[in-house]
Amino acid sequence: MLFGYLGAAWNILGGYAGQFSFGHAAYFGIGAYTSTLLFLKLGVTPWLGMLAGGVLAALFGLFAGYLSFRYGLRGPYFSLVTLAFAEMLRVVAVNTKAVGSSIGLVIPNREPAPVNFVFAGKLPYYYVILAMALAAVWITRRVARSKLGYSLLAIRENEDAAEASGVDALGMKLRAMAISSFLTALGGTFYAQYFAYIDPTITFGPSVSIQGLLQAIVGGAGTVLGPVIGAFVLTPVSELSRAAIRGRAGVDVMLYGLVLILVISFLPQGIMGWVRRPRRERGNR
Repeated sequence: MLFGYLGAAWNILGGYAGQFSFGHAAYFGIGAYTSTLLFLKLGVTPWLGMLAGGVLAALFGLFAGYLSFRYGLRGPYFSLVTLAFAEMLRVVAVNTKAVGSSIGLVIPNREPAPVNFVFAGKLPYYYVILAMALAAVWITRRVARSKLGYSLLAIRENEDAAEASGVDALGMKLRAMAISSFLTALGGTFYAQYFAYIDPTITFGPSVSIQGLLQAIVGGAGTVLGPVIGAFVLTPVSELSRAAIRGRAGVDVMLYGLVLILVISFLPQGIMGWVRRPRRERGNR
């Protein structure tokens, strides 16, 4: 469910605006570290830390986005720059003792207290991430039906034509970046509280970015439900393949990649595009 949530967060920027970010781990890590440090150092409840991390990630996203969009970076160039920003933060975290360096940070065991994001059992965490995923889907739906959403779709299809028709491409892309990075950071806080441990490799590593964008691509980038559908398909495939070939390192990853290649090759618009195809064909008759 977490990956579905991250996919929904990525989808606003990558799916609707067409700006493929490979560096969303930067915002995930900012959310995880901000909330954890505020709790460990100042005793701030992770719920407030979650919001603080989201705001900080949104500001960083605006900074990174402005530098990229202002100078016309598009396509693979934008993707590489976002990856570089995430890697930069990972290196900084690894070499900073105040944030645990490469060892990371451990959140000590605490008595169950919802106010501190600690629950007696795993089920309440599931309800929390489910609520977050539903909220992300609702936000995506609101964005898709707003002026922002229509502008982002125009930018995705042809940015030059969109600007010629009066769309503020820079402003719209920055808004999408802020929303996407804010939501991604909330996922980072959830991860930190659920596992009670974070380190730079996990939180700022490329795996987080890739997992998020793959859910959206497989499910259907630029659709409201695509990332959630993608998560429901990819997560069981990954877990079942890992369990079936236990002891053979890397084989599960290979099978996971094979499934992705097949889906992307035969369903370029994702699962949602395949579902909608008969409806479109009927409408064209």
